[in-house]
Amino acid sequence: MLTIKNLHASINGKEILRGIDLTVNAGEVHAIMGPNGSGKSTLSAVLTGNPLFTVTQGEVFFNGKNLLEMKPEDRSREGIFLSFQYPVEIPGVSMANFMRTAINAHRAYKGLEPISASDFLKLMREKKELVELDSKLASRSVNEGFSGGEKKRNEIFQMAMLEPKLSILDETDSGLDIDALRIVAEGVNKLKRDDNACVVITHYQRLLDYIKPDIVHVLYKGKIVRTAGAELALELEERGYEWIKQQVDEE
Repeated sequence: MLTIKNLHASINGKEILRGIDLTVNAGEVHAIMGPNGSGKSTLSAVLTGNPLFTVTQGEVFFNGKNLLEMKPEDRSREGIFLSFQYPVEIPGVSMANFMRTAINAHRAYKGLEPISASDFLKLMREKKELVELDSKLASRSVNEGFSGGEKKRNEIFQMAMLEPKLSILDETDSGLDIDALRIVAEGVNKLKRDDNACVVITHYQRLLDYIKPDIVHVLYKGKIVRTAGAELALELEERGYEWIKQQVDEE
């Protein structure tokens, strides 16, 4: 599904990613962990087409298509979804209008007719229950006045509505209490299928107690320096990132 080869990227002339190699197959959940400044959020930004970052080397293919040649909106329409670390508020734009516009943009890209009002409302009711989103929140402006947990839950609701092929969760656990973390993680788990995939970016093991990764990668100094199964996250929790840093710096 996703193939990244020797990816280098910079911002304002400073290189952040220094040769990322990564393959994500359909049906898989990958966790990307690493200390602050290692390049985790930069990787998500590059994959979704954030114009602040410049790709200087390497290639990225998504379902056989050159991702780096696509505009950000086309990457979304091809099936890539990003759950932001800090979701923004959009005053004056209701969640219903926001989601219906997004869904119809995706449908138009695929040559489909716009979704009917009745089908859209039915879909919203179904997906709200999935992530336990309060109906009052769904009728308000996007994220306006939402708590941190409500914003993150709203991100997973949007993911459920759009049904992406590849979901990238950029530190979705940041700022969440235990109850909100559980609800968000359960929503992600319910959306997992054999034909989609998920990349979970996190500092901590606690999210991975709920979202079970198939493969764990450690990112350090812009490179993936370790890859293993879920046991790697447990080892990081026990030994910390200094253990990885020392090993890599000695190599």
